[in-house]
Amino acid sequence: MGVMTKADVVVVGGGVIGMTTALTLQRRGAHVTVLTAHDPADTVSTVAAAVWYPSHTEEDPRVLRWARDTHAELRRQAADGVPGVVDRPTRMWLRHRYAGPPWWADACGDLTAEPAEPPYTALLRFTAPSVEMTPYLAWLRQRLEAGGGRIVGRALGTLAEAYEVAPVVVNATGLAAGRLAADPAVYPARGHVLLVANPGLTVSVRDEDDPAGVTYVHPRRHDVVLGGTYEAGVGHTRPDPEEAAAIRRRCVALVPQLADAPVLGERIGLRPARHGGPRVEVDPADGRLVHAYGHGGAGVTLSWGCAAEVADLALGV
Repeated sequence: MGVMTKADVVVVGGGVIGMTTALTLQRRGAHVTVLTAHDPADTVSTVAAAVWYPSHTEEDPRVLRWARDTHAELRRQAADGVPGVVDRPTRMWLRHRYAGPPWWADACGDLTAEPAEPPYTALLRFTAPSVEMTPYLAWLRQRLEAGGGRIVGRALGTLAEAYEVAPVVVNATGLAAGRLAADPAVYPARGHVLLVANPGLTVSVRDEDDPAGVTYVHPRRHDVVLGGTYEAGVGHTRPDPEEAAAIRRRCVALVPQLADAPVLGERIGLRPARHGGPRVEVDPADGRLVHAYGHGGAGVTLSWGCAAEVADLALGV
């Protein structure tokens, strides 16, 4: 971790929202320091399946803009060979009545729909960038440090302590924002995924409507992420063998090629969710403080679009 020096902006939080915001600020000419209680490689962002999709987000023009801009940026990164970023053809099975394209369809640009056999009503096809978070967070860090940015390991008792580092503070602390920003709308949403060996899959498949639980299969280079759970208000990361077995059953039913894939591990993390959606604004009581938290399970999906707006706010202070 870097040595503390004075910066123009300090970003508190080293997850994907904090790191993309820090790099965006730096690209606009700011001297940036990231303060993080955990090394970026150890944040909840590393647990994410990290496939572009505005999961558990409400229709909102601002969120749609962030999702569209992030989709475009991640596709550029995939074309440029950024570590961990790959365009994935995606199939999404629907069980509810299909009443036209979802509100987020415009953000991905290539969504098509076709009828499906029961229990499904429709099949959506679109391209969704996927991100392997361990190499990707390492790339973000390398780019930030190569440009003179610093990452400092430090847990804060209050956000006010960050003003020792810079005159402008970005609060990208995720779940910790509930305490640091005194925001009762912040809550954890427990997520559980399995990692299995990849038998040759290249297409992401999801069934959000499965009555037994949200189901998704996301291939990566050497493994496949099987999910999952979205347990709002559950704040522990204890393993649950029965839950793991149920996830595997649902995923094998969705993608039978997984039947003999050996389990390589499991990951359990707490998504930083927020009632009312992400909070991205200048603090009304402190004009030097910009909030950027509450993205839930859509952190990667909204990251670059959101970072651009946060940078506008921070540099306009």
